[in-house]
Amino acid sequence: MDAETRAVRDDHGAIRLWLRMLATNRLVETRTRRLLQDRFATTLPRFDLMAQLERAPGGLKMGELSRRMMVTGGNVTGITDLLEREGLVERVPDPDDRRAILVRLTAAGRRGFAAMAAEHERWIVESFGELSQREMAAMASLLARLKTHVRSLEERDA
Repeated sequence: MDAETRAVRDDHGAIRLWLRMLATNRLVETRTRRLLQDRFATTLPRFDLMAQLERAPGGLKMGELSRRMMVTGGNVTGITDLLEREGLVERVPDPDDRRAILVRLTAAGRRGFAAMAAEHERWIVESFGELSQREMAAMASLLARLKTHVRSLEERDA
């Protein structure tokens, strides 16, 4: 039983919608995690770290990786250590700050990530395959509005 099926008719519509969003997100994420493990023997956090590095070919500082991934520095260090041992990332001196180290994908890391990213995109497209382009655009627009509203509530409450 997922969170949505625990909702009852008397629950507020916002609660039912939130639970449906959670349940759907969990289904897509669980499937994606399983497929990454089955096809590439990797995890979603490793994929996410490599995705961040792919977007920054010159490399990123560990703190920036942590911020972008919204995880602790310890998590980023652990993932980076494993990927470095596998030859997929490397640590290099930051040319702009002699005290800092950048993490970047190696050539093998770029090739491996490209293969994973292509499959990942296919899985996500397949997951949303029941929706038309118009429906996806409408949903994206509504979620953007909701995100902006919740962010403004956070700022107000802070």
